[in-house]
Amino acid sequence: MRPLFPSVLRPALTAILMLAASMAHAFETRATAAWVYDVSTQTVLMDKNADLALPPASMSKLMTINMLFEALRDGRVTMDTTFPVSARAAAMGGSTMFLQESDRPTVNELIHGMIVNSGNDACVAVAEGLAGTEEAFAEQMTQRARALGMQSSVFKNSSGWPAMGHVMSMRDLGILSKRLILDFPEYYPIFAETTFDYKGRAPANANNRNPLLALGVGADGLKTGHTSEAGYGLAGSAAQGNRRVIFVITGLASERERAEEAERIVSWAFRQFAEKTLLKAGERVTEAPVWMGAADTVGLVPAADVRLLVPALVQELATAEVVYTGPLRAPLTAGTEVAEMVIHIPDLPDARVPLVVEKDVARGGFGKRLLTAVESLRARYIDKAPAS
Repeated sequence: MRPLFPSVLRPALTAILMLAASMAHAFETRATAAWVYDVSTQTVLMDKNADLALPPASMSKLMTINMLFEALRDGRVTMDTTFPVSARAAAMGGSTMFLQESDRPTVNELIHGMIVNSGNDACVAVAEGLAGTEEAFAEQMTQRARALGMQSSVFKNSSGWPAMGHVMSMRDLGILSKRLILDFPEYYPIFAETTFDYKGRAPANANNRNPLLALGVGADGLKTGHTSEAGYGLAGSAAQGNRRVIFVITGLASERERAEEAERIVSWAFRQFAEKTLLKAGERVTEAPVWMGAADTVGLVPAADVRLLVPALVQELATAEVVYTGPLRAPLTAGTEVAEMVIHIPDLPDARVPLVVEKDVARGGFGKRLLTAVESLRARYIDKAPAS
């Protein structure tokens, strides 16, 4: 592999990279584990014990909600489909929407009950309605989680009720949150609803527990959680301008601490990072040598605009390199991916940008190929011969 370093990049790109600095390490969260993600640039802004499998409490209701959203998308149920309420569902403690065995709630009502009321009874009704038993549904949840790339999640029930081995990682909850936001835009606005009172039975439990919804910071989801084992947690998301941030935290000591920490993270994520356009599509980054071509070099360009998230204050310089296997062998077709630009920003994951050939390069004629062969032989033998 042949690397090209910042000195060979176009000067404007190098100047933009010099604006980047390391601020990510400046934020210390009180959460036991945390994962913060910028959606538009696909940048992980914070990873603190993010792959540690922990009790998720009611945040695991997001997986039950996902399973129901998938059933809606597949046409297995509609918003008007009704589910029975078993004695088991009606007897659930903790947060509920106060279902009774005689009720036949609609899917729409159960979704609101799970999201706004954090209803354990609603989760059991959904589990039994989709899979027959909660145990079978929990197995389906685990299998589906694996298919979605959630490698640390194991479900023992539908609600997050404390159970041995019922665990999720903060990264898994982030992956799930991103899916709910991007794949189900028709249902996601329900997460921002602040009240739901099923049949007027739950005025004391009618308010959405998400502490950020009323603060005007762009928060519009997703789910709180609390048990004595897990502490206080929140899977949240907020949008400001063209940016959306997803954050998942757990292990806080109180509702107040959870609310404070969530607000601090949202402020930090939007204030300490800025989205920058580093390159426009087709702008030349560097040149690469061409072997046996009608031209000796060819420009390397990005196929699409390159937008990255960079820390806002100047503390440390970012660097970049272009990596490819060279020289490139003619003929070359414009738009063919041949290289990768790797941008290193301190305390953030490397950004990898594919680069393509700027224009066609035909194979050289006979004279060019003969000259190249002679030069190759000279470099291999004559120039290495011992002096007489």
